[in-house]
Amino acid sequence: MKIAIIDYNMGNLRSVRNACEKIGADATIERDAAKIKQYDKLILPGVGAFGDAMEHLRSSGLLEAIKEFANSGKPVLGICLGMQLLFQKSYEFGEHEGIGLIEGEVVPFDTSRFPYRLKVPHMGWNELFVQKETPLFQSLPKAFYLYFVHSYHVVCNDEYAIGKTLYGYEFVSAVQKENIFGLQPHPEKSHNSGLKILQNFMEL
Repeated sequence: MKIAIIDYNMGNLRSVRNACEKIGADATIERDAAKIKQYDKLILPGVGAFGDAMEHLRSSGLLEAIKEFANSGKPVLGICLGMQLLFQKSYEFGEHEGIGLIEGEVVPFDTSRFPYRLKVPHMGWNELFVQKETPLFQSLPKAFYLYFVHSYHVVCNDEYAIGKTLYGYEFVSAVQKENIFGLQPHPEKSHNSGLKILQNFMEL
């Protein structure tokens, strides 16, 4: 099985690859758009700004390569910023078009809804509550802790929400649309639960 970790100059590539190695998966950091279709599974990681990420994907040719890969039915996993990029639009530092594989948008945490101010970014360990059965969470409990670092979150239809998290209010922290999966937290930084998620993805 050939697994590609997409390199588009937006961080945390080696930690994702190291996590894959821990579970015995052979993952390659790949930046050549022409080679993407040769892989069996694709991981889209990311740390940084949405607009910059989309510009890198467009200029490198990776944007169309990712779309073609996803449309072929092969599994795709977006992590943190990589999950957000799967959606149609983000309002991070302006308005930016995303890859558009899942209907929905990315918005900042709404600190105005509370008598106290939420600390942003949302950073540290928090609980993910499983919303529906999915192969990504196979053999995991109905709620478990993962590691988060983000200032924006996804808003989408509940049909795509496989996990939610509470930070002042409930937000979608994991998604699935057919062969497309997304995690707002970092499985590669989340010890046993995170490694189990990655293993489940490899076994799809």
